[in-house]
Amino acid sequence: MTHWRDYLELCKPRVVALIVFTAVVGMLLATTGAPPLSALLAGTAGIGLAASSAAAINHLLDRRIDAVMARTRERPLPTGHLTATRVATFAGTLGALAMVILVVFVNVLTAVLTFASLIGYAVVYTTWLKRATPQNIVIGGAAGAAPPVLGWTSVTGQVDADALLLFLIIFVWTPPHFWALAIYRRADYAAVDIPMLPVTHGVTFTRWQILFYTILLVIVTTLPWLTGMSGLVYLSGATVLNAGFLWYAFALLRDDDRQLPMRAFGYSVVYLMVLFAFLMVDHYFTAWTMGG
Repeated sequence: MTHWRDYLELCKPRVVALIVFTAVVGMLLATTGAPPLSALLAGTAGIGLAASSAAAINHLLDRRIDAVMARTRERPLPTGHLTATRVATFAGTLGALAMVILVVFVNVLTAVLTFASLIGYAVVYTTWLKRATPQNIVIGGAAGAAPPVLGWTSVTGQVDADALLLFLIIFVWTPPHFWALAIYRRADYAAVDIPMLPVTHGVTFTRWQILFYTILLVIVTTLPWLTGMSGLVYLSGATVLNAGFLWYAFALLRDDDRQLPMRAFGYSVVYLMVLFAFLMVDHYFTAWTMGG
């Protein structure tokens, strides 16, 4: 029997919540004061609806492999709680509503970039990249890194260098974040012939790649301070967070504990959320001290 929770699950609410949060931080960083209320509310709604639409399309296109994988076999489509037609209609409605909101109440640039991100994740990544190359998550990470840029353009109507730096942070964060999960779920991916890095190159190679990308992430997350975008409040927080990420990256090389990759994955989610929170706090702390 269909339940409203099935439709909610299609939207991947926890993933969308993180997407929306980074987009809102992008809005806040784009201005020295409070962003226009219309841009904040309509931009958040439009970006959130578009992300939910992309998530539902992902459910639709991956329904056959979802039925095989242990992590996903209880989703609404494999269980028969929802039909493909209903999911397609739901996804299309959310996507169309998102575009209308962004075009009418925000700006065309944000609508175009949001639509490109939706297609990039829901179609290009899901139907092609995921199955084409072990570097799928690296290349496809561009779509997932877009939200703070979308938030930024919602307020300014243009893409600035600082917005691209926010994009770069999430782009570099994505591989070590997702590869930790892929190590834990490698048997699932192997069963459905998805060439995730642990399947094609082995767990040890993937662990080294996680370490390399984590070191790169440490460098990239220092750039907001080096460029003057953020101050010492952000740098202090980022340093502590990076120390934790590096600890997990090195621990994965030394420890064969089966649960460790999932703990690293969980930490990476908290890491990104708190890192962007530090960006936001630093931004307003700097504005407050300068105003005083």
